[in-house]
Amino acid sequence: MPVPHLSTALRGPILDLENRIITAMPSIEHWLRSKWREHTVPFYCSVDLRNSGFKLAPVDTNLFPGGFNNLNPEFMPLCVQAMMNAIEKICPDTQSVLLVPENHTRNTFYLQNIATLQSIMQQAGLNVRIGSLLPEITAATTIDLPDGQAITLEPLIRKNNQLGVKNFEPCAVILNNDLSTGIPDILQNLSQAIIPPLHAGWATRRKSVHFSAYDQVAQEFAELIGIDPWLINPRFTSCGEINFREKQGEDCVASAVNRIIAVIQKKYQEYGVKEDPFVIVKADSGTYGMGIMTVKDGADIYKLNRKQRNKMAVVKEGMQVSNVLVQEGVYTFENINQAVAEPVIYMIDRYVVGGFYRVHTGRGIDENLNAPGMHFVPLAFEASCLLPKNSAQTHSIPNRFYAYGVVARLALLAAALELEQEQAGLNTPAPLPAD
Repeated sequence: MPVPHLSTALRGPILDLENRIITAMPSIEHWLRSKWREHTVPFYCSVDLRNSGFKLAPVDTNLFPGGFNNLNPEFMPLCVQAMMNAIEKICPDTQSVLLVPENHTRNTFYLQNIATLQSIMQQAGLNVRIGSLLPEITAATTIDLPDGQAITLEPLIRKNNQLGVKNFEPCAVILNNDLSTGIPDILQNLSQAIIPPLHAGWATRRKSVHFSAYDQVAQEFAELIGIDPWLINPRFTSCGEINFREKQGEDCVASAVNRIIAVIQKKYQEYGVKEDPFVIVKADSGTYGMGIMTVKDGADIYKLNRKQRNKMAVVKEGMQVSNVLVQEGVYTFENINQAVAEPVIYMIDRYVVGGFYRVHTGRGIDENLNAPGMHFVPLAFEASCLLPKNSAQTHSIPNRFYAYGVVARLALLAAALELEQEQAGLNTPAPLPAD
């Protein structure tokens, strides 16, 4: 499969960054292997990256990835092999797992993701049935999908703290539901393994906590290969007690924006970056690109009109926003056919299994691309992500994809730390960035 056309504004330190990553590959892989021995790797994960030409950084990490249908189908063997490893850690002798999806029965793209995920598990040697949380699913319901696949949703049955469906008692419950609206009673206090764990859902998880963990990882990694950690790490802070409709908490957000803008400006001057710094303000929990805006001055927070306030006030399934992440914006100078693009990297266990470009023809280089109108271009990732070419030019596509895989795995490691800290009750609110 041909690699998608990649256009990146190559300038300054990003070339040095990629070169350092390629040169340090043995040290990086050894370091990562040691980390996987120390920490429990999340079952699966996707990471949104932004490549600005002078910075390559993760901007979001999803522990319930919903785009397996967008991966290059030629590389499904990678997914199957990684799935075998992931399942073996949970239930070494298992043959059966229950997959619990989101309630998006009208979103055919999401259902295609579920069908693809079920297929990966089946090809890994598992019996897989799909149990729905929807109350209207009272009998096995088959849904035919536009890509020729089909899935069968079945009503969940709980018995003796075991969850299953009719005539099916699985070893483990695999969640592809991010629990944005809370943890249903039917999932609580089960005797089976629940993967990912319930505290990985947005009912408890906070992006600010994840990026606090990423701070630790980025600092250690930067020392390992001798770089400025800012080159792979967006500055951030968080604000609570927010109500955009009532203009509550505006002062915290505005001052945080100005503080981070000042920090970015100093870094831009240090690296000779000519663009204007910007900040992304987004809900501190949740997905689907909701509750997010681009800001270039703290004063803009006070100028939001009613439509903008309403947009920021709620996220998925109408949940109210009361906490926000104020994060350094990272430009994306990558494009495919003149449309702005950002790479999304997929991992199962500790293995990079592929990815795709999120592409949006109607968005700018400083805007969120996870919005209506986006489309996806699969990345030819199998060789290029795992086998960089040491002798090739630094900016060759295989080397760039390897760098993507490394930075995505740093976010995966941060997620592992985050979940450990959450389970131990050690997570605390994120601090303001240092000057």
